[in-house]
Amino acid sequence: MVEDRTAREDCRNGYILDGFPRTAAQAEMLEELAARQRKKLSAILIDVPLALLEKRMTGRRSCPICGEIYNVYFRPAKVDNECDRHPGTQLTLRADDKQERVRVRLETYERETAPLLDYYQGTGRLHRVDGTRSPEEIYGDIEKILNDEVVRTQSSGSTNPD
Repeated sequence: MVEDRTAREDCRNGYILDGFPRTAAQAEMLEELAARQRKKLSAILIDVPLALLEKRMTGRRSCPICGEIYNVYFRPAKVDNECDRHPGTQLTLRADDKQERVRVRLETYERETAPLLDYYQGTGRLHRVDGTRSPEEIYGDIEKILNDEVVRTQSSGSTNPD
């Protein structure tokens, strides 16, 4: 699926994969794919302490009408558990954001995905972004990393600025 999608024209100059690879086997597959496609890989970790990450996920609520996202800890609705834009509409909790599911997801991450950080760090391709800041600041850091990678690739003479 990844190979088919990244082979499309809109990925010719590069692409971003969110949440992939998650395992060593997926990382190996991605390395082989990138080599065949003559793409350069970079890994960006949005670094957030696990306790904060757990609060962000378990506190997340959304409006079933407009999709607006709230967080009971960090960005609560004006009226408890009701959408600000649609008064009387109860906010919903995704099944994946329930406490027990979040813990399983974080344990799986620690067991299967966290080891990839050492691999990408060792290759010099891991970029860390402080994920405790505002979305705008995080976006700015990621944009800078990607732009720097494009400039570095172009100055090295590669034909693929990915």
